Amino acid sequence: MGIERIFPGHVPIPKGPYSPAVRAGDFIYVSGQGPIDPAVDRIVTDDIQNQTRQALTNILKILQACGAGLEDVVKCSVFLKDAADFAAMNEVYAEFFGLVRPARTTIEAKFHNARMLIEIDCVAYKPS
Repeated sequence: MGIERIFPGHVPIPKGPYSPAVRAGDFIYVSGQGPIDPAVDRIVTDDIQNQTRQALTNILKILQACGAGLEDVVKCSVFLKDAADFAAMNEVYAEFFGLVRPARTTIEAKFHNARMLIEIDCVAYKPS
């Protein structure tokens, strides 16, 4: 099985030369998703919980377009503008993943857009 580049509808359109998701065998690699509302192509409010919710919603939509779901995620990377937002981000993250707890790395990062507080990417395992 080859590599498939996936461009689902109803998710933010990439602003650079990358695919929203790539399926390689049984793995789905989801590119970093920020808090972009695809309906208006803008960052949602300046609140970490709303931004986390939007980023994870974008990831969920991409996974669903690939025939997968959050239960198939094996690893997430979370990038926060401010490490002080960890607890508030973690509350929303737990709403999405519940008892399905993928491996995770969380780091503080600087973004090109000052309003952006979070970006999340993931890897999912879903045999075709």
